[in-house]
Amino acid sequence: MENGLYLSHHKELSYSLNPYTSVLKRNAPTNSMIISTLSNDSGSFKRLRRTPSLGESFGSSTFYSTDSSSGGSSNCSLPRIGSTNSVNSLSLQPGLHFRDHVWALNQRYLAAEAIEEAAADIINQEEENGEGMKLVQLLITCAEAVACRDKSRASVLLSELRASALVFGTSFQRVASCFMQGLADRLALVQPLGTVGYVATPAMNKTDIALEKKEEALRLLYETCPHIQFGHFVANCSILEAFEGESFIHVVDLGMSLGLPHGHQWRRLVQSLVNCPGQPPHRLRITAVGQNIEKLQIIGDELEDYARSLGINLEFSAVESNLENLKPKDIKVYDGEVLVVNSILQLHCVVKESRGALNSVLQVVHELSPKILVLVEQDSSHNGPFFLGRFMEALHYYSAIFDSLDVMLPKYDTRRAKIEQFYFAEEIKNIVSCEGPARVERHERVDQWRRRMSRAGFQAAPIKMVSQAKQWLAKVNGHEGFTITEEKGCLVLGWKSKPIVAASCWKC
Repeated sequence: MENGLYLSHHKELSYSLNPYTSVLKRNAPTNSMIISTLSNDSGSFKRLRRTPSLGESFGSSTFYSTDSSSGGSSNCSLPRIGSTNSVNSLSLQPGLHFRDHVWALNQRYLAAEAIEEAAADIINQEEENGEGMKLVQLLITCAEAVACRDKSRASVLLSELRASALVFGTSFQRVASCFMQGLADRLALVQPLGTVGYVATPAMNKTDIALEKKEEALRLLYETCPHIQFGHFVANCSILEAFEGESFIHVVDLGMSLGLPHGHQWRRLVQSLVNCPGQPPHRLRITAVGQNIEKLQIIGDELEDYARSLGINLEFSAVESNLENLKPKDIKVYDGEVLVVNSILQLHCVVKESRGALNSVLQVVHELSPKILVLVEQDSSHNGPFFLGRFMEALHYYSAIFDSLDVMLPKYDTRRAKIEQFYFAEEIKNIVSCEGPARVERHERVDQWRRRMSRAGFQAAPIKMVSQAKQWLAKVNGHEGFTITEEKGCLVLGWKSKPIVAASCWKC
């Protein structure tokens, strides 16, 4: 059907947002298909951040992406925020297919919703002068300009952002400074209008000093925030349950718990094994998978000494490999031992466009036949097919994290600055500026992980310890903003109802 005839049957769709985002209120052409997608049976709009996007529903190949790194088409048809022409202007642009209108409307709706949610937590601090909302609008407008490869406009907006996004400002000013850095990096990689795709992403030059700063930031994050400790706690409780009554036990740690020094997670496991009723296991084996074999061996030597001091026979071994190249033969499994696999914030790094890398890792794990696989991942959608959708999801997610850091650490505390600038900023910049193999921070929601694990032949093993986890949280972190909820057998750590980290268990 021709576009003109098709669009002539469109109805009006108007959506009303929070007063703080009234600038985004628009009327857009649509049809009953879009209405049924964006609204529930009662006619009220439902939130899309927990549901697949239209691109996912109909197949992302049918929509034009603004982040194509493979030389494909890049159709940027979004109107700029604050422009007098609304999404209705799309119907005036020649050569657009109906699917382009659907994609643009969906992107606009997602952006408007995400702005509303991201702004809600900062408006109370900024509502007197409107600086918070102004910064939100400026950031999104800049993101749209970068997505449209409008280098001149994006450069002007970045200059404005540099004056407002302060490293030691409010929580949103600080998170905005990280996203500004990511946008600047992305802008440097795009080709001007009239060309196709992106220039090749240069190899990241990680100096020893930069690695030291990131390691220090990771250590401070572990000591200050419950994000990683939550994963360790849930994993260890699940592992202890799997090992109950067993004499020969074996843990395979993918990534060795992010490379944190001293093996904190396994020290606590050894302590728990000693304190459990009955006889401790005759032998505990830990196999660490990672690429820095020297660091892994140092951690292993410390763990063996520590376990020996408590009367536990611990054998440590390290496999020098990244996850994508891991083979079943790399992991030595002995007859009669019970094996579990532990993955803390690791598997999202092998979720690539082809999906082959993740499937390969899960196949290796499945062939090991572990009693359980413990999976802990960031619970947010930072791997969608469209740049603006990812940008808005990440903005909302990291705004919540920076808000929690605001509560836990004083304004000018250097620990907070190090955590934000050397750890979270690196994640943000990777999500915002990188494409293809260079983009490794591909966080996904727990529902998507369920689908991936099910396709790989795993079955969910529900975690039934929400009360225990809440008691643990109250003990290690007294801030009321953090919450722990159970969601379809998974445990989710959140900040003011925003999911942050999800833990799940799987069996073959």
